[in-house]
Amino acid sequence: MKGYLPKGRIHYTYLSRLNYKNVQLKCKNYWFKIRGTKRSVPLDKPHHRHIFWSWFGSFLGISATAYLSVKMNSPLLMAPFGATSVLIFGVPDSPLAQPRNVIGGNFVAALVSLTILHLFGSEPWAMGMAVATAIGMMQLTGTLHPPSGAVALVVMMTKAPWQFLLTPALEGSIILVLCAVVFNNLAHERTYPKYWL
Repeated sequence: MKGYLPKGRIHYTYLSRLNYKNVQLKCKNYWFKIRGTKRSVPLDKPHHRHIFWSWFGSFLGISATAYLSVKMNSPLLMAPFGATSVLIFGVPDSPLAQPRNVIGGNFVAALVSLTILHLFGSEPWAMGMAVATAIGMMQLTGTLHPPSGAVALVVMMTKAPWQFLLTPALEGSIILVLCAVVFNNLAHERTYPKYWL
């Protein structure tokens, strides 16, 4: 053991095998990524007309969906639709706010999470698997929609039945998209959707 670590040459033993400079460089780069850029540009405050249209549109979209839910005695509304409203009324030009993403993303997330729920239950690891798999499947199908990650969690946390796939996931998404299509195009400076498929 005495001859294994010669005096004055410790830095050539274990540290060189780990490629110390490479590890140091990676840690330094990682720190700079966490720190953020010094010249970060905050999100521009939109014009007051845009804020009004976003507010009014989301008010009408959620109210209409809630009204239909009560009149049809069918659960058409769920919490992730609040986040969907932020996208389809607040940033309707976003690729993540287009009908393909809203309807497809919510449907894919609901289908994936219902399958995982009924195969594995609602254990903590299954919740993680449901969200992660929903994200992966949305990316594969080109239907990425951030609120759909919450749809997967809603399914797992409420232990939703298979009916959740149609009501509220599919039907509620369609109603919100139709409200966004009708309402957003009333504003002169808005065009929604940018594309359907």
